[in-house]
Amino acid sequence: MIHRYLNMHDIKFRETDTDNPHIEGYFAVFGDVYEVWPGVTESIAPGAFTDSVSQDVRALYNHNTDIVLGRASAGTLHLKQDDRGLWGDIEINRDDSDAMNVYRRIKRGDITGCSFGFEIERESYELKDDDSVHYTIEKVNPLYEVSPCAFPAYEATKISARGKDLERIKARTAQAWRDRMNERLKGEKKDAESTDAAQED
Repeated sequence: MIHRYLNMHDIKFRETDTDNPHIEGYFAVFGDVYEVWPGVTESIAPGAFTDSVSQDVRALYNHNTDIVLGRASAGTLHLKQDDRGLWGDIEINRDDSDAMNVYRRIKRGDITGCSFGFEIERESYELKDDDSVHYTIEKVNPLYEVSPCAFPAYEATKISARGKDLERIKARTAQAWRDRMNERLKGEKKDAESTDAAQED
């Protein structure tokens, strides 16, 4: 499972004396650039959640499976994808002290980040002139969970995997350049031979 840490956008709160409180906001925004480490960035393409937004996703706190804030199949987590990104509405259980503590921390502004756990089904990359690389996540499937988070977390194993990806990308790019140069040299050699033959005639 891959985790991405982002800032929650447009956080809103709904609370009455009789209803459970709600947290609403965007858990991911399309086109936002996420720095994996210096020189490697990612963004999410519009429509990336089309096949996963209706899955049985959980809302957790800090990816902690012991603190479940809501769940899609229980009707306490509602997710939708729009032109801007992945929007969610978590219904907080007023009788759950852990959940209410999280709600109060978010409402106070102590927690402003979020993360989501997912797998990448399809992505593309661009190797730039400055030797940096940008990945575009085109399809997320499955989407496991969304989590309000206090600190960013990027698993070391995923950093290692990205590093190996980057090495392969650079190797393929270098090989493609060598192949183009070889073809160009062959073309130039052929042209030179044709010119020599014409001159001899």
